[in-house]
Amino acid sequence: MTAAPQNVVEHGLRRAIVSIAVIAATLLEIVDTTIVNVALPNIQGNLGVPIDQGAWIVTGYIVANVIVIPLTPWLAARFGRRQYFFASIVIFTIASLMCGLAGSFGSLVFWRIVQGLGGGGLISTSQAILRDTYTLKEQGRAQGIFAMGVIVGPALGPVLGGWITDNYSWRWAFFINLPVGIAAATLIWNYLRNPSEPVKKALDWVGLGLLAIGLGSMQFVLDQGQTYDWFDDPNIRLFTFLSIAGLASFVWWTLRSKIPVVDLHILRLRQVAAGSLLGAVLGVSLYGSVLLLPQYFQNSLGFTPTLSGLAILVRAVAVMIFTPITAALAGRGVIDTRISVAVGFILLGVSNWVLAGVTTPESQFSTFTLALILSGIGLSQIFVPLSISVIGGVPEKEVPATSAFFNLSRQIGGSIATAVLVTLLVRGTTVHQTDLAATQNLHSIPTATYLQQNGSGTTALANLGDLVAGQAAVLSFADASRAVAVITFALAPLVLLLNRPRLHGPVAAE
Repeated sequence: MTAAPQNVVEHGLRRAIVSIAVIAATLLEIVDTTIVNVALPNIQGNLGVPIDQGAWIVTGYIVANVIVIPLTPWLAARFGRRQYFFASIVIFTIASLMCGLAGSFGSLVFWRIVQGLGGGGLISTSQAILRDTYTLKEQGRAQGIFAMGVIVGPALGPVLGGWITDNYSWRWAFFINLPVGIAAATLIWNYLRNPSEPVKKALDWVGLGLLAIGLGSMQFVLDQGQTYDWFDDPNIRLFTFLSIAGLASFVWWTLRSKIPVVDLHILRLRQVAAGSLLGAVLGVSLYGSVLLLPQYFQNSLGFTPTLSGLAILVRAVAVMIFTPITAALAGRGVIDTRISVAVGFILLGVSNWVLAGVTTPESQFSTFTLALILSGIGLSQIFVPLSISVIGGVPEKEVPATSAFFNLSRQIGGSIATAVLVTLLVRGTTVHQTDLAATQNLHSIPTATYLQQNGSGTTALANLGDLVAGQAAVLSFADASRAVAVITFALAPLVLLLNRPRLHGPVAAE
């Protein structure tokens, strides 16, 4: 039996409080992920673990995250959206405290998994809450607020992470969550209303198990593939098989289940299927640059973590300036959201291509301004219109499942981008280093000039090798940026699959 939905649109001060609490919870999850990425080298050094093991600090969190996201509609319906959202914040906050207090690597990984279980319930639930808190005519504003957390969060994370890493202990990357989490949980419990009362629903344990095996194994392969040299390693082959078998079995079982843990029938709506694919493309561009730029800035250009974060903040400022404008125009139907999304993807592709052109060993902070501003404008043209097209184009009852699929696709897109780009960086650096080394001999004018100026001793030759390796890394970063540009350009035509959303009146099932 399904409870009748209630109108939970808010106005005035109450709506402002709910919006602030929801966006704070969203920022908690997203900012913390990128903060930890920046602080990871310090964490590994402090706990005395190698890079391949240290990666589990990130991997454990993301595996738990991607498993929970598709479960959020069922969990919210079973326990009540307010109760579930409140519990997710509390779990995330307590786990953050325990991560900061962790005295061993094993303890830290365990609490990161718990933190991921809490964080997975925040993003997709946040989007559904904001969708219901604002009227149908105000969906542009609602999705604009959500966009600030999703898009600006990955840019703020490196800034905070860099500052914390430069000035404090890595433990503050987790402690910083405590006041925000406590405030958000308090406001949510006191001001958020349930759209419907909790309903006792049986859980499809078989479907849940297959989903966990499929998504968990896939995330392991994506995060650890390069570390273990992909399919040359038997563990990667095993988890690839488990991922394919688990997901295929999950789809087969769930389509026949009377109590599906995830409603796959939502994908029959073209808006959801196309929007999920575009969300994955957005994840590639959004998280791909967050991965590439700090590595290039710090390892090749010698930027401090703080300066590296500030460079990425340039993009966030552009997002914050242009998102409200886009949200207002899209929400009022002044612009066709499909055109806005297409323009945004084109700008993202151009920005990555421009970025590749200025990726050199001598680049300065100001060199990247144009590319980062273009990227910020592109993101501001995508997220709100795409969210309006997808979330605003489905029936009310399908909003929670749609939001979960949309956010899961962005997360998976980011994970795929990370795996592919790390592989491109590592293998590209090796290829470029081999090619450059082959041209650097005594008959090469640059090499001869260098040896004349620095001598031909062991130290000079070692420094020459370092220069070649550094140049190879820079060329590989440029290649990776071009790859992101090509992927973005190639998949941008998917916007043609979207329908123009209805911004007035009820949305009927298609």
